[in-house]
Amino acid sequence: MYVQFTKKTIANTLMSIKNINKGLLLASLFFTLSAPASAAKKDLIQEITIKSKRQSADLKNKIASYLDEVSITQGSISIIADVVQVYSQIDDKTKIESDTYLAKGNPAIFKQQLEDGSLISLQANEIKYQPDLNIITVSGNAQVKQAGSKVTGETITYNTLSEKLEAISSDNESVTTILQPAQLKAQQNKKTNDSDN
Repeated sequence: MYVQFTKKTIANTLMSIKNINKGLLLASLFFTLSAPASAAKKDLIQEITIKSKRQSADLKNKIASYLDEVSITQGSISIIADVVQVYSQIDDKTKIESDTYLAKGNPAIFKQQLEDGSLISLQANEIKYQPDLNIITVSGNAQVKQAGSKVTGETITYNTLSEKLEAISSDNESVTTILQPAQLKAQQNKKTNDSDN
């Protein structure tokens, strides 16, 4: 499978990676139930570097593929996957074209250091980001970790606009959330102390 590759796709890819960071950050806030934290703003203005063993482009169909040991970095943001593809598709209902970024691995991993110094990590067999639709979906052994807390399920979907998250289990499994009370209390105390100053 190849991804269409144009100047617009490259620019959209850069903006989408920036938007992915925002969405993943918002998901981390939901999971830890802590005071709001934002993605390190400096990450969003850093250059994006994509490294892989192989890269290919289908210019006619506007598909870019990065293959084998793919590493994407932007500031403190890191995405590690076996394959990353970038392509555009037209929504059947709205007839609007949107870009999709698809990372696959065993697992594919997204990490970012937040402004408060904590690290958020999302991993799954597949990470699908649709910036124009404000949706991030991690599926296949999906998990999100931050500040010692963890949510696991078969599929986790996060809407970056509404800040809503949904975790779904497979047929015979449960969605599991593990919260670390000591770390949550420390974060709440920090929020209280920060608001008092």
